[in-house]
Amino acid sequence: MIKSKKYFIPLVLLFAIVEIVHGQQDAQYTQYMFNTLSVNPAYAGSRGQLSIAGLYRSQWVGLEGSPTTQTLNIHSPIQNSRVGYGFSIVNDEIGDGVVQETYFDAVVSYTIEVARDAKLSFGLKAGGNLLNLDFNGLRNFDAEATDGNNIDNKFSPNFGFGAYYHTNVFYLGLSAPNVLETKHFDNSNNDANSTNFLSKERINFYLITGYVFDVNPVLKFKPALLTKVVSGAPLQVDLSANFMFNEKFTFGAAYRWDAAVSALAGFQITDQFMVGLAYDRETTDLGGTQFNDGSFEVFLRFELVKSYRRLVSPRFF
Repeated sequence: MIKSKKYFIPLVLLFAIVEIVHGQQDAQYTQYMFNTLSVNPAYAGSRGQLSIAGLYRSQWVGLEGSPTTQTLNIHSPIQNSRVGYGFSIVNDEIGDGVVQETYFDAVVSYTIEVARDAKLSFGLKAGGNLLNLDFNGLRNFDAEATDGNNIDNKFSPNFGFGAYYHTNVFYLGLSAPNVLETKHFDNSNNDANSTNFLSKERINFYLITGYVFDVNPVLKFKPALLTKVVSGAPLQVDLSANFMFNEKFTFGAAYRWDAAVSALAGFQITDQFMVGLAYDRETTDLGGTQFNDGSFEVFLRFELVKSYRRLVSPRFF
């Protein structure tokens, strides 16, 4: 057990840098069921109206330099067509600016009806990311280890794809949001014993699914699953179970395999506005430290619902 904060913080940052070196992953979310566009471009336009969603995540609150994530997603169908479009921004930061990565993506989808109440969408996204890596922000930093070089706003293009099948009560999606495995920080000294790169983007594959059960006229129940696979990192499996009461209030729990347990709550304030909250507690040794107060997420969604199309039954996904 690590008992001193001054020793614990460098170890957290070291863990973050090692993660970047060996198998960089996309950002993780507890409220993934409301933030689907960030992991699957085929989701664009699937809600049938203009949808704007923002999410803020603060991980391991209480630890200096802990990770934070902000996302902004905008998407809509094109009226009287099968096409959806959107825009996504994801910003990740670790170590109070030591590592910062921002993704900018434009997305487009095409939907076909495969049955009376079932649709299948295919999506593409194109954009890139800006990477900043400031080694000077690390304690006990040895400049000779990296030749004194930082990474400043290095742009790397990328693209991704996905498929999304859904009915009124079921959905299933497969995606790879970032396909290009970009290498960063190439070492040009031709030393055979030196590291060729310190950072490499890895392909993250996602499977997301869920089903809505009508328990009674005022209560719905939705189990959901998110699985993420990436080379060089453990398999991530997120299981959640949410209830919706009276078409307004949602509440439930989630479990991230061998990592964390979570509590979730949301409220459909009006037909246009929804707010969601989530709290995670680590089940690993990290969760038992006195400096870790868990992880928090805040989610807000606004939708341009036409007055003549007032939501009688808000979509649960």
